[in-house]
Amino acid sequence: MDVFPIILVIHLLIAIALVGVILLQRSEGGALGIGGGGGGLMTGRQAGNLLTRTTAILATIFFVTSLALALIANNRSSSSSPFDSVPAAASEQPVEQAPAAPAEPAAPLAR
Repeated sequence: MDVFPIILVIHLLIAIALVGVILLQRSEGGALGIGGGGGGLMTGRQAGNLLTRTTAILATIFFVTSLALALIANNRSSSSSPFDSVPAAASEQPVEQAPAAPAEPAAPLAR
């Protein structure tokens, strides 16, 4: 069974959730007057701690799934490098060039 599509779907869901959690967090700058708090079930500090912890957990899972996808993709591909396919004949034959002749002056020399 191929686990690549399963991990890819989980990775995408984590990415969407991570963006959502980051957008829910309160802005610390407040330059535009947005990101203010309001009443609710949790105080500002409790909500901030929960969102910070959730962001850290989602970021860790995102990192782990990124590594897993990279390792799986590396194992699926051929073990040769793209640079191995460069023809070696081009580097074996030296290119001989004749020295360039000096150019004639465009204007006559002043005496």
